[in-house]
Amino acid sequence: MVKASFGRKLFLGFDYSFMIVLALLCMFPLIHVLAVSFSSNSAASAGLVSLWPVGFNLKSYEFVLQKEEFLRSVGVSVQRVVLGSLIQMLLIVITAYPLSMEVTRFRLRTAYAWYFLITILFGGGLIPTYMVIKDMGMLDTIWALLIPSAVPVFSVVLLLNFYRGLPKELEEAAFIDGANHLRTLFSIILPLSLPAIATLLLFSMVGHWNAWFDGLLYMNRPENYPLQSYLQTLIINNDFKATTAEELQMLKSISNRSVKAAQIFLGALPILLVYPFLQKYFMKGIVLGSVKE
Repeated sequence: MVKASFGRKLFLGFDYSFMIVLALLCMFPLIHVLAVSFSSNSAASAGLVSLWPVGFNLKSYEFVLQKEEFLRSVGVSVQRVVLGSLIQMLLIVITAYPLSMEVTRFRLRTAYAWYFLITILFGGGLIPTYMVIKDMGMLDTIWALLIPSAVPVFSVVLLLNFYRGLPKELEEAAFIDGANHLRTLFSIILPLSLPAIATLLLFSMVGHWNAWFDGLLYMNRPENYPLQSYLQTLIINNDFKATTAEELQMLKSISNRSVKAAQIFLGALPILLVYPFLQKYFMKGIVLGSVKE
């Protein structure tokens, strides 16, 4: 064991202190939103809430969870995350595998790689993309939210570099035993790629859950909005409508700010719950998938 010098200890102390302060700065907005959602009407409306609820109550959450529009948008977002993540991961896996091979085994690998990389630098634009979605009859359907982002090229690049870091002898042994490419991919390569797969799955889930602009663009009917699109229109338009006498009575005791805060926190909660289960794979997957040997 080498004893750390004074300069090393000073650097570590500054480094840890800086990261703790940075983490707290990232947490403060979420804590504030949570505190506002649990606060009373008068305290939230007057802006008296900082990091602790004032006049603690659950009325905002009771109102939000009774709103049919909110629950319907949550259902659309869940459907989008499940289908979108499955489609993306399947296409990422089967696209990265051939692109990770040597040119001697896949002669057109370089051409296909440049074909995919060009899509990162250049795009058709908003209006042409909308026209394509419209002409394909996907407006007001869940597929308009899934198909345009079905092949994230950045994730493909990460995974193909991860594949290249795996021992080639495993693949050769599988071929000697009579396995074809698909059997080798799903039985040999894929189980060894769990850290990278978990990392890319987290990227996909967060991306689909947080996306809001495409919902506004491709959905003509508000009942088809995913959760983030619904929250965006709600916050911008400041439109809270009571559809029943019970909701009208409840609106008298809660504020718009607390209702908005409750919906925002509920919108972020699923990702906050999922992240700890994938976090142990996160750093390993990113490092191994981003280093090219």
